[in-house]
Amino acid sequence: MVKELPVTELNARLKKGDDNIVVIDVREPWEVSTASIAGTLNIPMNSVPSRLDDIPEEKEIAVLCHHGARSRRIAEFLSHNGFKNVYNITGGIAAWSRDVDPAVPNY
Repeated sequence: MVKELPVTELNARLKKGDDNIVVIDVREPWEVSTASIAGTLNIPMNSVPSRLDDIPEEKEIAVLCHHGARSRRIAEFLSHNGFKNVYNITGGIAAWSRDVDPAVPNY
């Protein structure tokens, strides 16, 4: 089972400059251009299997999507492929827009 990371906790870690966590945004490029969190690594969901080498195994991985369903699937996939510290970002970018930064568009 994949651990959940609330957007408020992710925000606190990012604000502190925690460089041990990498946010992977698995949404499509058009979604990322609509609403995003600065500093994330965009790897669309269908590209993740072919881009595992782009994901640092030594870091904590937090996976983001629109509401949390795609990111949960990718987080589970990463866990099954040897990544140790993987989180699903609870509620996705929609929760980020609602609970952290209302300037991020909710689509």
